[in-house]
This record gives sequence, C-alpha cells and structure tokens, in this order.
Amino acid sequence: MYTQQLVVNWWSTSMQITDNVTTKQLGHLGLIAAVIQKIKIVEKIDQRLPVSKQHGAIVSMGQRVAAMIINGLGFLNDRLYMHSVFFEDKPIEHLLGEGINANNINDDVLGRGLDAIYKYGTTKLFSEIAFEIAQEHNLLGKTARLDTTSISLYGEFDGCDRDEEAIDITYGYAKNKRYDLKQIILSLTNSGASGHPLWMETLSGNSSDKASFQETVRKINAFKTQLINSPDFIYTADSAFYTTDKLLAATDLRWITRVPESIKAARELVEKDCTEFTWEPIGKDYKFCELPSNYGNVTQRWQIIYSNQAFNREQKTLLKKIATEKDKLTKILWHLNKKTFVCADDALDATKQITKSLKYHNIIFTVNPITKHKKKGRPKTQDECVVVGFQVTSALHEDQLLIKKATNRLGRFILATNELDQTILPSNSILQEYKELDKVEKGFKFIKSREFAISSVFLKTPARIEALMMVMTLCLMVYNFGEQAFRKSLSISNDTIPNQVGKETNRPTMRWVYRILNKITVAYVNIDGVIKGMVANVCAVCKKIIMHFGPPAMHIYGIR
Repeated sequence: MYTQQLVVNWWSTSMQITDNVTTKQLGHLGLIAAVIQKIKIVEKIDQRLPVSKQHGAIVSMGQRVAAMIINGLGFLNDRLYMHSVFFEDKPIEHLLGEGINANNINDDVLGRGLDAIYKYGTTKLFSEIAFEIAQEHNLLGKTARLDTTSISLYGEFDGCDRDEEAIDITYGYAKNKRYDLKQIILSLTNSGASGHPLWMETLSGNSSDKASFQETVRKINAFKTQLINSPDFIYTADSAFYTTDKLLAATDLRWITRVPESIKAARELVEKDCTEFTWEPIGKDYKFCELPSNYGNVTQRWQIIYSNQAFNREQKTLLKKIATEKDKLTKILWHLNKKTFVCADDALDATKQITKSLKYHNIIFTVNPITKHKKKGRPKTQDECVVVGFQVTSALHEDQLLIKKATNRLGRFILATNELDQTILPSNSILQEYKELDKVEKGFKFIKSREFAISSVFLKTPARIEALMMVMTLCLMVYNFGEQAFRKSLSISNDTIPNQVGKETNRPTMRWVYRILNKITVAYVNIDGVIKGMVANVCAVCKKIIMHFGPPAMHIYGIR
C-alpha cells in the first residue's frame, strides 16, 4: 500500500530517531467521524447550541457531541469522565479537527454540553436534527414504528438535583426483569429501511406504554406541522397501542397494530376452526384472512395471521403444558382421594379449589360417605351403621373442547389497521409493515448491549441522563446510517467484502467492518522538531471499505 510504504521508508532511512516515532490508534473511528461529517451532526448542533470561542471555548457543542458519539461507538465501555483518557492514544485531529487535544475533551466540558442539550430540550434537539437528516438523505418510509424499553440504573438517585420537568428515576415494570433496580424508559420511533431514529424521549421509570404511546404520537404529529413537506406516517406499534381508545378514534392518525387477545371479539376469532376462514398465502410460511371490524366504533381492517412455523413451535409447548398439568393434577388427586373430610361440604370445597386452575382437563368428582358400625366386634345383619366422614373419588379427563380452542390459537394473531385504502396499504403488505417493528427492537438491543455499556448509566442528575440518552440514540443513528450507506454503495457498484468466514458479501454489519479496520494506526515521526504523520496498516480490504464511505473517510485515512 502507498501509505504503508511511506512509513516503512521513514523507518529504514531514519533508524537513528526511532525513539521519536509514536503511533496512535485510528481503527474504525475514522469511519464514525466520516459519517458524522456526512450527515453534518456537528454543524446542526452548533447552529442550535452556539458557543462563543471569544470567551475561551475551544470545543463547540457539536464537537462535544461528536466526541461522545465516537467514544460511544468505540466499544470500550469508557465512562463520561474517561473521555480525555479515551482520546489520549487517538489521532484526535483526524476525528474532531485541528486545534483540539485530548485534554479539551474532559468531564467538565462534556457535562456542560449535556446541560446545554437538556436546557434546549433533548427530544426537541434530537427530532429537529433527525428529521432534517432524514429529509436530506431520503431516509423516511411509509410507516413510523414506535416502542419503548426500560433501562436499569445503578444508584439510589434519591438526593439528586432535579427540576419539576425532569424524569422520575424510580421502580417500574422492568423488561429485563431487574425489579431490584430503579430505571428510566426510553421511547424510540424510527422509519425507513435503515431504521433511522426520528424521535426519542426519556420517560419516568414507572411510565406505561398505554399512556406513553398516545402522548408520543400526539407530540410527533404536533412537531410535524412545523416541517416543510411533512410526512404522513402510518404508525406501527404493539398491542399496547390498540388498548388506547382515544388513539384508535383519532381521525387524523393512521396505524397498524396487534389486537390483544384480552379483547373478547379477538379471542373468539382466533379460537375458531380454520375451516371457517378463507385464507390467502403470504410467502411460504404465512397466510391471512382479512375481515372488516368496527371495534370501538372505528372502521378498520382486521387480519387473522397464521404462521406454520409458529404453529409447530407453539404446538410442542402446548403438549408439554398439557402433560405437565396432567402430572400435577394426578398427584393432587391422589392426596385428595386419601383424605377424609368431616362433612360433604368440606369435600366439595376442596374439589372447587382444584377446578379453578384447570386449563386443559376436566375432573368428575364423587363425594362418598364413609360408614362404620356403631358396635364393636363382628357386626350382625341388623346392626346399624353411622357416617364417620366423607371421601372423594375422582376421574381425570382431557377437555377436548378446551384443547381444541387452544390448538386453534396456535400460530395465530390479529393485526388491525384503520388505513382502508388498498392502494396505500395493500392487504398483503400489512404483515410486512408490522414486522418492520423489529427494527426498533434491534435499536434497543444495540443501545443496551454490553459493548455499548448503557445499562450502567452512572450520571447523578436526571437532566444529564436524559441528555446522554439523546447522545446514545445519535450513536444508533450514525451506526445505522453508515451500515445502510455502505451496503447501498456495495450494491450499486456490484462489489463485496469478505465476511467472518471468508465468503464474499454485500451486506456486512458495521460491527464486522469496524473489526476489519481495527489495526489501522497513525504513525508520527519527529524529524528535527517537525512532526509528520502518516496513516499505516491500511490493507487492500480496508482501502476498499474506506473508498465506499466517500471523500470524508478518504481524507481522514489519507487515501487519494
């Protein structure tokens, strides 16, 4: 490689000054910086959060956020006050620009940056930037997908400073099952093929999806009115969305959601025999039957979706449940049959307690008196008997009707939409649009991954935690944008790179791309007081990747 040859020449002609040669780790961080430059995050933040360099500010607010994004995607689990340490062995001038050194990126500078973000409004700042980027790069899709997740925090947070509008860090329904920890709720809405985040909001730890979905959609709709060429989304969410009556009845909203089976009409529908429906196939595994509905006095389309793969998986679970219930009941009935009751009513009460928990079986109980002769010794024919207790006999049977209903439910669920225009939302595309909700889940998985280390948020004030969550969502945006742009460039040029097992692919993940570039360094040589730097260890695959990311990346890595 051209760059490698220059570094080798320096070493071969200047062996006497090897003590003056230093290296800094560039790795994949140059790609992150290149994406930040391409979507102009620094400029967009500086436009909204200006700082005066005449009063001693060296690092702008946009550069502070860029530093946190680079650190966040560095996958090194460094805490906020470790940012200056993180950048000590990095070529910071390549990443953030000339005139900035590692000491300028300290916890005090970044803390004030987070305070400024909170003061401006974390959701407001993020949504303004996100919608602007989405419109500039044509990232918006037909649907806007929203969901929430809980993020556990370590610490008491009882005595922390908070204003009246700040979130409440408290206990709530923990989706990661850590009920012993206080938490916050992250609400995320994305759109488009790349899962571009459009809206983020940090909510109190005890927030409910049924309430937050309604508020989120209302806020997004109000925000969109401020935009030129405002998109008209179809909102996609899980079943918590459907239980919000006001949201369903809103005439200015279009939505796709799952109908909860807690609704009687939905439960009865999925329990019907399959012969009562006219099915239409969707691909190899799915089929659907579309029916009109007026639930909640809202005209809508209901689709019963059936998945053969899900049926096979759930059938095994159902059979295990039936067998488990049978084993449990067999033991309970054995002990019951051995027990003597004082009166018949006590015996009947005991049987009622057992029948309350039946799901797949029925039991026929018979209460029999236990008699005994009054006199001792060998009884005579005319001797009188008395009842001394009561005993239960039982017969356990599978309830075929209940099992049939349970079997009918397997592999089925109901989707609903109030978009009645088939040209806008064809019947065979409703399921696919709903399945795109998985992109929000993937975003949550990324933010909460151990490499990203967000589950152990350490900041002491709710305000800074809110601002930090906005920065972490910007990390997700940069990651998704880079991955989608790289895959698109590979596809257009009919190009590939080797994957983890050496096979060529045009759909690599950014995590794998980051690993390929991991060994790239910048070598600095001090020759007579003049320091010269050159990017080294750029292999052929690295060079190909960098060139696909365009001029900003090529400039950072020194490729012509």
